[in-house]
Amino acid sequence: MITADGLKAGDKIPSERELSERLNVGRSSVREALRALELLGLIETRRGEGTFIRDFQGHQLVQLLSTFILQDERAKRDVFETKYLIEIDCLRLAADKCNQNQMTEIVKWFNQTVNIHDDDFFFRIIEMADNHLFLRIWTILKDYYNSLHFHPVQYKREDYQSLLMALTQKDSSQTVLAYKKLRNLSFLIDKN
Repeated sequence: MITADGLKAGDKIPSERELSERLNVGRSSVREALRALELLGLIETRRGEGTFIRDFQGHQLVQLLSTFILQDERAKRDVFETKYLIEIDCLRLAADKCNQNQMTEIVKWFNQTVNIHDDDFFFRIIEMADNHLFLRIWTILKDYYNSLHFHPVQYKREDYQSLLMALTQKDSSQTVLAYKKLRNLSFLIDKN
C-alpha cells in the first residue's frame, strides 16, 4: 500500500477506518498492527493529526528482529550458510553477465582501496550479478550476520585478489574455488 500510494517518510498514512476497508480486516486488527509498527519505530502517531511514516533508513529493525528470530544456533548457522550460498551464486552470475568495463572498474577499485571491507567487496560483486532480489536478500542476511556480533574475520587481501582474478577470467569454477578458499570453506571445496 505504501508503494502503491507512493508514500514516503513523513507522509500521513490512511486512517484506521480506511485501512480496515482497503485491507478487508477489522478495525481492532488494524489498531493492533499500527500499535506494533509504532513500537518498532516505523510509524508515529501525532495526537489530533494522524499517523505518519517515520524515516527508518538507519533503523535497527534487523537487530531487533534478530533477537527474536535468531535465538537458536541452527537459525544462526542457516544465516551463515545462506549468505555464503547467495555470494557464490552471485559470483557465478557476475562471471556470466558482467562486461569488460565492469571488470575494469572493480579491479581499479580494488587496487585503489587499501583496506578491503568484506561487505563492500561483496556488495560490488552482487551489483555486478545484476539480480535485485539477490541484492535485497543478501543485504538483509548481511545485516543479520553483522548483528550476531561475532569476532570479524580478517580475510587476506591476496585471497580477494585471487577471487577477483578468477572472476575477471570469467571462470566460474575457479571463482567458486577462490571464494571457498577466502571463506575457509574447505569442507565445501570438493562439492559443487
